[in-house]
Amino acid sequence: MSALLFIADTLLTLALFAALLRLFMQWSRADFRNPISQAVVRITNPVIMPLRRILPPVGRIDTASVVAVLLAAVLYVAVMSLLADGAIPPSGLTLLRAMVVKILHTTLWLYFYAIFLYALLGLIVPGGYSPMQSLLTSLCEPVLRPIRRIIPAVGGLDLSPLWAGILIQALLLLLH
Repeated sequence: MSALLFIADTLLTLALFAALLRLFMQWSRADFRNPISQAVVRITNPVIMPLRRILPPVGRIDTASVVAVLLAAVLYVAVMSLLADGAIPPSGLTLLRAMVVKILHTTLWLYFYAIFLYALLGLIVPGGYSPMQSLLTSLCEPVLRPIRRIIPAVGGLDLSPLWAGILIQALLLLLH
């Protein structure tokens, strides 16, 4: 049973991860011609395109992507509750709380990994270009910019990814 829980948790978390990534790429105005962005779009299109036909965007917010994230979170909570406890959470409030916690948890881990890869690529290939670096720059800069204003570079070394990682880990601890 634990193997089934692991597989379900992994697959459903990856689905939520992909939906969140697409939403954040839209919000950060990432380049959708990027090969990695194209892969995320192709993975999420089967869910988002039908939703987009019935849900128009509201300003800069793509409601279809937001609903896809919510659907992925509901699916995660329902399936994991069903497998672990044998039933879906009885109250709507419990379901809503579990959804919000899962979305926040996945968002924080998404940004932790993105910032980690962004900093690592910056150390390995400073000033270079790769599709991954372009996407990570679009995603991470809105998070790192406020930290850089508070904590400037020390001797040319940008420590904002370190502080962002510490902050994200603290938020993850508070989330539990």
